Amino acid sequence: MADTVQFVFISNYINHHQIPFCNVMYKLLQGDFLFIQTEAMEQERINMGWQSEVEVPYLRRYYEEPDKCQGVIDSCGVALFGGVEDESYITKRLHNGLPVIRYCERLYKTGQWKAISPRGLLRKYKDHTKYRRRAVYLLCAGAYVASDFHIVRAYPGKMLRWGYFPETRHYEDIEALMDNKQAGNILWAARFLDWKHPELPLKTAKWLKDKGLRFHMDIIGGGEEEAMVRRLYEEYKLRDCVTLQGYKTPEEVRGFMERADIFLITSDRNEGWGAVVNEAMNSGCAVIGNHMIGAVPFLVEHGKNGYIYQDGHEEQLYHMTEQLLQNRPLCRSLGREAMQTIFTEWNSENAALRLVEFCRRQGFLDIGTGAEESEQFPKTGPGSPAPVISERKMYSLLISGGDKL
Repeated sequence: MADTVQFVFISNYINHHQIPFCNVMYKLLQGDFLFIQTEAMEQERINMGWQSEVEVPYLRRYYEEPDKCQGVIDSCGVALFGGVEDESYITKRLHNGLPVIRYCERLYKTGQWKAISPRGLLRKYKDHTKYRRRAVYLLCAGAYVASDFHIVRAYPGKMLRWGYFPETRHYEDIEALMDNKQAGNILWAARFLDWKHPELPLKTAKWLKDKGLRFHMDIIGGGEEEAMVRRLYEEYKLRDCVTLQGYKTPEEVRGFMERADIFLITSDRNEGWGAVVNEAMNSGCAVIGNHMIGAVPFLVEHGKNGYIYQDGHEEQLYHMTEQLLQNRPLCRSLGREAMQTIFTEWNSENAALRLVEFCRRQGFLDIGTGAEESEQFPKTGPGSPAPVISERKMYSLLISGGDKL
């Protein structure tokens, strides 16, 4: 392992949502890039089909060679840090004033009212607010991150839009992909957790069936709420229009997305990002998503490349799904626009290029990217300034029909 590295990404473990971005970073930095994994992947993720053992040239496992890994973290040009609760990995860098870029989902997933906790505020001060004037920046993996950190007065003017960047598939024949989609096919894919609300696709299916509409829904996943899912499945008599597919590998899920017209994501505010939104949009699905999901305000423009329903208003979800079933040209138009959003802006290539260029402009890296140098920050997409928007105002802004967030 080299004594000094230009750029190090420290996170809990590498996965298929991060590898495309890391591959581009490795290429842009001409191999001067490492990903340091701090822990082994948990069994639940492995059961879902996630690959636990990844072999890429830039991967190092902290738990196998802690002294060497810590030495690299302490001395590298830039440290990108996220997905890890233990702050000790970057304590020395912060103390020495070396560049740190944090990569974070929202602080208050269960409610911003928790910001009143004196104990919590002290922790946030020690980890974040204390360094507000240092060379520490925040990549906001979700539209509500900036609002949460604004409450604790951290990173003023130093918060950038960000997210997760799973594989972007570039289809040779987009029209063939859209033509091969199965009319009336609806997809939902997630773990069966209470905050992902697996009951909502079933309720939506019941609504559509009671309306006499023709459709088929695939539900992919499993987990702690499976008994409830199966009970509603039988209670609503959905065997003729809904298939419970169980767990599928990420590759298999993408295959279902490529055949689906409509993708539902029904998580509540606990969904910090939601990478399935990227994947479904890349696959040409018309996404209908809860407005409190981190990815939705950044990726979905209501009525242009998808639909956004208000958290807690499930009847909006039913009506939007019904509308797209009855208007397939509209559904296909949203799907095509969704693909363009991923192709042109929200992808790993664009994100990595912008991040490297940002670091170069800040003087953290001495490598150029050939990117346009006419402005300090892009105006939209990854790497652009993250707006501080209150939860209360977010939904009305998203459906107002104005410029995208």
